[in-house]
Amino acid sequence: MLVEQIYTGCLAQGAYYIESDGEAAIIDPLREVDPYIKKAEARNAKIKYVFETHFHADFVSGHVDLAKKTGASIVFGPTGMKMGFDAIVAEDNQVFQLGNASIKVLHTPGHTMESACFLLIDEDGKEHGIFTGDTLFIGDVGRPDLAQKVIADLTQEKLASHLFDSLRNKIMPLSDELIVYPAHGAGSACGKNMSKETTDTLGNQKKTNYALRADMSREEFVKEVLTGLTPPPGYFPQNVMLNIQGYDSIDSILEKGQRALSPTEFEAAANETGAVVLDTRAPQTFTQGFIPNSINIGIDGSFAVWVGTLIPDVKQEILIIADEGREEEVVTRLARVGYDHTLGYLKGGFEAWKNEGHEVDIITSVSVDELAAKINEGPELNILDVRKASEYNSEHVIGAENVPLDYINQNMSAVNKNKTYYVHCAGGYRSMIFASILKARGYDNLIDIKGGFKDIKDSGKFNISDYVCPTTLL
Repeated sequence: MLVEQIYTGCLAQGAYYIESDGEAAIIDPLREVDPYIKKAEARNAKIKYVFETHFHADFVSGHVDLAKKTGASIVFGPTGMKMGFDAIVAEDNQVFQLGNASIKVLHTPGHTMESACFLLIDEDGKEHGIFTGDTLFIGDVGRPDLAQKVIADLTQEKLASHLFDSLRNKIMPLSDELIVYPAHGAGSACGKNMSKETTDTLGNQKKTNYALRADMSREEFVKEVLTGLTPPPGYFPQNVMLNIQGYDSIDSILEKGQRALSPTEFEAAANETGAVVLDTRAPQTFTQGFIPNSINIGIDGSFAVWVGTLIPDVKQEILIIADEGREEEVVTRLARVGYDHTLGYLKGGFEAWKNEGHEVDIITSVSVDELAAKINEGPELNILDVRKASEYNSEHVIGAENVPLDYINQNMSAVNKNKTYYVHCAGGYRSMIFASILKARGYDNLIDIKGGFKDIKDSGKFNISDYVCPTTLL
């Protein structure tokens, strides 16, 4: 029997490949399914099942395409939701044979009502591991406030109470030796305080995970699980509906999105469609020159998550500026979170735009030493910290104002167009996103601080608040 975790860092997401005696199953696949198919082909195995732990909110699963391409059956746990594709709706405790191994469905409502965990039993009949989806993470449990965005009569308190029962009645009685295989790790917005580790034994989680304390009352559990939650990204409900109803094939999305546009064609498309012009180059490359009104979300970061957080509608048309050779990667990563309406990319990149004499813009960027020198000159400077509130509350530059990038669409009025602001995040990625979005909306007095809070703190030239350990990472 083979069990392999396929982890995607930018989404902090774990998919799984399981194989026994020539039959394979995929759990929670990403949108691009060819890697799973090629893995099975290389091992002379046939993909028999696609198991989905729940209707995901933070990414579009590859279940529909994978089933179409392989003939595999899609399996969900108990649900009354009507789906736009053929699927097996399993019963609680139903067992599926996979080669000489078997997979048992455990209905574990709480994160969502249809959430299920899959218990893997090896060829010798021994319980090997449990694929917990968003029910149980390493160090945390799934947030119970997402399904209320889809089903109106649910509340986060009701869901948290269901989660309490699921953990205590379905998971905690299982063997301490079981390996826990969760769907996410640190960096995902599906939990508030996940570990960087992506697997663990259930026994160790019983000892270390706050939500699995044996002496915890239902009331204590509900309070602790709900404390520290912040509003989820706006694209989450839209991704849930795509995962329920189905979606266009990834192949057609890639073909459409990789249309090469000359600078003249690119400009015409931007003017005629109202598309968002998305520049995916590195922040410090972007700042030196970019197409006016474009926004920067660098591909070498949590790209898809920030696109989903900051572009409210997954149906928004998008035009891409990318480093040469990375266009397919950009379109793929957009599709992972449901942004399927890419119109094409700028052929030759920004250099082609500039070489043809089109208008360009810049954002001023200063080093920490330059900022310290300006402060020493006397005038009071306005510093904007665009990190999450939890990061800011943990430690920050004394006097800095916190305007988190996560909620910039709601909080833009907190920034005065007539003032000059020096903007920083943790390391420079988010501050450039922030500055580019506001620049595109007429805020011309934003100056980026290179290296972000890390360089600010390391310099020793600024007054920093006392460190407080964060209770949430959201």
